Amino acid sequence: MTDQKSARVPQFFLTPGGPCPYLPGKTERKVFARLTGTLAQPLNEALTHSGFRRSQTIAYRPACDACSACVSVRIVAESFEPSRNLRRVEKRNSDLLRNVVPPEATREQFALLRTYLDSRHAGGGMSDMGLFDYVAMVEETPVSTHIVEYRLRDGSERGRLVAAALTDELRDGLSMVYSFFNPGEDSRSLGTYMILDHVLTARARGLPHVYLGYWVRGSKKMDYKARFHPMEALTREGWEPLNTEE
Repeated sequence: MTDQKSARVPQFFLTPGGPCPYLPGKTERKVFARLTGTLAQPLNEALTHSGFRRSQTIAYRPACDACSACVSVRIVAESFEPSRNLRRVEKRNSDLLRNVVPPEATREQFALLRTYLDSRHAGGGMSDMGLFDYVAMVEETPVSTHIVEYRLRDGSERGRLVAAALTDELRDGLSMVYSFFNPGEDSRSLGTYMILDHVLTARARGLPHVYLGYWVRGSKKMDYKARFHPMEALTREGWEPLNTEE
C-alpha cells in the first residue's frame, strides 16, 4: 500500500453495504481515503471541497448504488442574513458562554455526549460509543481542528456545559464535524444555535463558508439545515445555489 506521507494522490477504498441511516429500505456505501502525514491538511481541504466529511483520520463520502439523495451543502456565510426565527434563537441563547478549546476530550464532554446519544440517537451507529471511542474521535486528528464549548452561567466558575461542536478549520471556512447538546434544553434550539454561531463567527473572520455535511430532502433528521440561507449544494457542475423549499 502506498504511504500517504509522501504520496500526493490518495488511495480510495469502498465500504461494504449497510442500512441507510436516513432513508428506510436503502443501502448505504461509502468511499473513503486516509488522512495522514504532512499532506493531511491540504488533502482534507481538497476533499471537503469535493463533498467529503472527516472522521478522525478518514475522509469519506456516500457512494451508494442508484441513489444520490445525500447532497453536500455549505452555508454562504458572507451573504447570510438571519431570519426573524433565527434572531429569536440567538436571543434565547445570549446567556451562553462560548469558549474555543483544543481538541482534547474531557469526561464532562463525554457525559454530555452520552446524554445526547441516549436521548436522540438510541440504536444509531454511535449509540454504543464509550469514553475511549470519544477520545479517539476528538484527539486522533491530523488536521487543524478545535472544540467550541457552550456553557450556561449557573454560578459555578466555568458554567455548565450544554453544547459542544468539533470543528475543522479550512482556508475558506469552518467545517462542523460533529455537534451535540443537552436534550433537556429543547427550548433553546441548541443544534440550530451552534450552526448560527459558526456562521456568524465565519463571517466575522472573513471566511466565506460553513460546511454542514450532507442534506437529504424529505429527511426529518435534516430539516434543521434548511433553515439557513443562502446555501450551496455540490453538483456535477460544482457548488451551486440550493433551494431547500422545492
